[in-house]
Amino acid sequence: MDNNEMKLVEGKEFGGERPLFATKDLRLVNCTIHAGESALKCTANIEAERCVFEGKYPFWHTDGFRVKDCLFEPGARAALWYSRDLQMIDTQVNAPKMFREMDNLSLENVRIPDAQETFWSCRGVKLRNVEVANADYLFMHSSDIEIDGYRQQGNYSFQYCKNVVIRNAVIDSRDAFWETENVTVYDSEITGEFLGWHSHNLRFVRCKINGIQPLCYAHDLVLEDCEMGDECNLAFEDSTLQAVVTTNIVSVKNPRSGSVKALSIGEVIIDKNILAPADCKIETEI
Repeated sequence: MDNNEMKLVEGKEFGGERPLFATKDLRLVNCTIHAGESALKCTANIEAERCVFEGKYPFWHTDGFRVKDCLFEPGARAALWYSRDLQMIDTQVNAPKMFREMDNLSLENVRIPDAQETFWSCRGVKLRNVEVANADYLFMHSSDIEIDGYRQQGNYSFQYCKNVVIRNAVIDSRDAFWETENVTVYDSEITGEFLGWHSHNLRFVRCKINGIQPLCYAHDLVLEDCEMGDECNLAFEDSTLQAVVTTNIVSVKNPRSGSVKALSIGEVIIDKNILAPADCKIETEI
């Protein structure tokens, strides 16, 4: 709907319970949502620009909304749940537990410094130039995700995710990408122990990887022209993989099948516990 056909509400303040419940075709400019709950619940076609959200759960069951140059204070926790078709631009989100059970959401130039338990069970997520911190359990059980230009600090991220493409990211996270399916990461830095365990079709292209015991119990793992840091010991245990690593690997233990090619490997551990078919080909260039 054209902005001219929307009802403009400018410079107003709202609080309490459901002050704008079930409204449609509404444009909020320079408004403040004070303490209370569910200010814009069950709404449709909402725009918010230069607004401040202080109360809990402002956008639940919202069908189509655009949020630009806004501020979500810590009191606005769990602000966006069970909604769809969100575009968020140039916004600061200081509240945790955001974005749950949502479809088709796009964030650009967004900062979330307290992103714990955020992006759970979301489908169709696009992030551009987004930074998150304190982001434990980020993206749990989400799917169809596209990310470009991204910084993250927080553990247990992307667990149980499906169909993910990440580009130009810096990710600091232990236990990242556990039990994921169809994930590809390009030109990124990933730091944290126990990376990618129990994953299916996890692929890294031109990435820098560091952290202890990476990429174990993985199915159909691919590394293309990647670097591995000096903490990457006991890599690839019980994994099937095709890996090309342009640096040294501290140690490789009992890869199940496929191939590993590295500049050098400090130690290759093959023992009686290796799983069939136990035919992984390991090569070094020096």
